[in-house]
Amino acid sequence: MSGRILIVDDDPVQCRILEGMLQKSGYEAVTLNNGDAALGLLTGSDGARIDCVILDLVMPNLDGLGVLARLRQAAINVPVIVQTAHGGIDNVVSAMRAGAIDFVVKPAGVERLQVSLRNALNTSALEGELQRIKHSRSGTLGFNDIITKSPAMQSALRMAEKAATSNIPVLISGESGVGKELIARAIHGSSDRRAKPFVAVNCGAMPENLVESILFGHEKGSFTGATERHTGKFIEASGGTLFLDEVGELPLAAQVKLLRAIQEGEVEPVGGRKPIKVDVRIVSATNRDLIADVKAGRFREDLFYRLHVFPITVPPLRERLADIPALTRHFLARFAAEEGKRIRLITPEALHILSTFRWPGNIRQLENTLFRAVVLAESDTIGLSEFPQIAAQIPAQPEAAPRESEQPLVPDESHAELPLAALEIEPHGAIAASLPAPAVNALPLLDAAGEVRPLEELETELIRYAITHYRGQMSEVARRLQIGRSTLYRKLEALGLNTEQDEADSEGVAR
Repeated sequence: MSGRILIVDDDPVQCRILEGMLQKSGYEAVTLNNGDAALGLLTGSDGARIDCVILDLVMPNLDGLGVLARLRQAAINVPVIVQTAHGGIDNVVSAMRAGAIDFVVKPAGVERLQVSLRNALNTSALEGELQRIKHSRSGTLGFNDIITKSPAMQSALRMAEKAATSNIPVLISGESGVGKELIARAIHGSSDRRAKPFVAVNCGAMPENLVESILFGHEKGSFTGATERHTGKFIEASGGTLFLDEVGELPLAAQVKLLRAIQEGEVEPVGGRKPIKVDVRIVSATNRDLIADVKAGRFREDLFYRLHVFPITVPPLRERLADIPALTRHFLARFAAEEGKRIRLITPEALHILSTFRWPGNIRQLENTLFRAVVLAESDTIGLSEFPQIAAQIPAQPEAAPRESEQPLVPDESHAELPLAALEIEPHGAIAASLPAPAVNALPLLDAAGEVRPLEELETELIRYAITHYRGQMSEVARRLQIGRSTLYRKLEALGLNTEQDEADSEGVAR
C-alpha cells in the first residue's frame, strides 16, 4: 500500500482538492470533516495505518490545536502537518509548540505539499528507528515499536501482548529472519519484568561440552580451564526474561537439565555443592518443526510441552507483503542517516521487484539488501540498478516507456516516482490475471463490419490493456491514463471487475 494520509478539514471542497493532489502524487488519502472523528480513527485499531495527518487548524467544536493536544496526551506520534487560511506567526508558533511537524497556508500548492509530506514522513521514519534502537538497548522495546501493517502479523502481535501480561512460557516459531527475537524483546518490554535483565542465548551457537556451563554456570576449578567462577545465563536473567533462541538445536543431554531447571526453578552450577533458586521467565524460539523432532526422537517430549505452553507463529515476509513499503522506508531512512546519504525516493520498478521477490531470508535479507542499495546509490534515488542480485532472480518484464520524471522534484499527473515516504505496492494481480494478455501494441478502431467502434468500447479495451501491461498496479495505471484512482475504480466497476478487485484487495491485505 502507499503512504496513507489522513486529511482533516471541515471544508468538503478543500478535502476533495487535497485528496486529488495526494492521489496524483502516489499517496492514499483518507478524509474526515471534524477533529473528534480524527481522534477516533487515530486512537483506534486503524490508527497505526495512518502515516501522516494534514490537519485544518480552524474547525468547529474540536479545532486543530485541540486535536494536537489530545494526540500528545495519548502518546500518538503520527506526524501532523497543520494547514489554515490564517497564516499569522502566532498560529504557526502555537501549532509547532503543540506538536505539529510543519505548517502550510491554504491553498497549498502541489510542490509545497509534496516537500512537506516527504520531509515529515522521512523524519518520522528516522525518529522511529532511533526510538526502537533506544528501547531495545534499554530493555523497554514495546509492540508499538514493531513495524507492521499486515493483519497476519498484527494477529501474532495481539497474541504476544496477551502473553506479556503473565509469566507463561512462550514458544515463538517461524522461519529464520522473521523477527522472533524482536517479539521476545517486546514481550519482555511490555511485562512487569521490563526493569530486570533480558538475556538472550543462541542455543545453536554453544559448544556441546559447554552448554551446561553457559546456561547454569560453574565453580572455579570444576573442570580443566575453569580458572574463575561463572554465574551462567539462568542466574544472570533471574528476575527477568531468558530468551532461548533456536532451542531446537540443544543436545539431548542439555535438554534433560534444562527441563529440570524450568520445573524446579533452580539450577546447579557445574562443580557446585547446592542448587541456586532462580526466578526466570522463559521465552524460546525455533525455526524447526519441534513436533516432527519429538516424533523423530531429536527433542524431548516433556521439554516440548514445558516450552509449548503459549505458542506464537510469526508469518514469513512473503505472506505479509503489506509490510514491505513501511519496512523499506524505515530501513532506507536509517541506513541513509548512518551512511551520510540523502535518499529521497525509490522508483516503482525497484519497489516492484522487492514485492515480487520471495525473500527466503525474510526481513533480515530485506534489511541487508537495502543496506547494500544505499551504499551503491550514486544519487538521491534508489532504482533497479541498486538491486542487481534481486533483479537477476526475477523473470524479465517488458521494458516500460522511459520516464520523464527521473529528475523532477515533484511528480506530475502522468509521471510519478514514488517518494521514500510514499512507497507503494498494490496487490491487484488478480485483476491483471483475469484480463486477456495484449497480443500487440495496437488498438483496432474498426469493428468486423468496418464501422468505427463505440468510444465506450475503446475506453474499456484501453483500461483492460493498461491493467495487464502494468501488472495490476492501479496507481501506475491511473497515472498513465491521466485519471484519478477513484475515477479508475468507478470505471472498473462499470466493467464488471469490482468483484475481482475486492478479491485482490482481500488477498493483498491477508499478506
